[in-house]
Amino acid sequence: MRVDIFTIFPSMFEAFLDFGVIGRAVEQGRLEVRVHDLRLGAGDPHRSVDDAPFGGGAGMVMMPEPLFRSVEQADPPRPLFLLGPAGRRFDQAVAQELVRGDGFSLLCGRYEGVDQRVKDHLVDGELSLGDFVLAGGEVAAMAIIETVGRLVPGVLGNDLSTAEESFSDGLLEYPHYTRPAEYRGWVVPEVLRSGDHGRVDRWRRAQSLARTAALRPDLIEARGGLLEEEQALLEEFGLP
Repeated sequence: MRVDIFTIFPSMFEAFLDFGVIGRAVEQGRLEVRVHDLRLGAGDPHRSVDDAPFGGGAGMVMMPEPLFRSVEQADPPRPLFLLGPAGRRFDQAVAQELVRGDGFSLLCGRYEGVDQRVKDHLVDGELSLGDFVLAGGEVAAMAIIETVGRLVPGVLGNDLSTAEESFSDGLLEYPHYTRPAEYRGWVVPEVLRSGDHGRVDRWRRAQSLARTAALRPDLIEARGGLLEEEQALLEEFGLP
């Protein structure tokens, strides 16, 4: 999968692309990330990418020319998304949509935003991490690349890791335990030490349902509530 990033701060991505899951994916050739400096698309000696807004007002606006020129020269994979607060909310479902394609691109806004003609005629849509404001799109781009990149087949050592984690099926993930079996008097649940894999699977499902109902009831509501068999599973393990 190829991902192209357009930014005025390309150096922000250097360490990010060298470490962890994404670093390994890049090293193994499963993920290709190309970072483009928007200032190279500027047509003046100062490499200007912003100017004062027509009509007055606070702040500066990113000009269309450097952005159009940078994208057109790179011919990046589509869709190309502008990162900004007005975009579609990025979540695990969007990540799963993106990983089914061959690649995508991200345009990192800065200042007060980008010229409207960029939104109307250059990008294919907008993405947002949530209802808050960042100084620019770079942090959001990293979050999206990591979320999507770890879904690329072969990036994680065990592909079941992505199938069982939080939000993969609209639920929060079940709790995890490792050795020692007892620590400071806190004991790992007996079911996880029983060797009964079928019961372990049922317990984990019940825990996911209970945790989601308690911490994120909106996710349960979005699924249309609990099914009868799910309620029975909660009762099997004495969970509310």
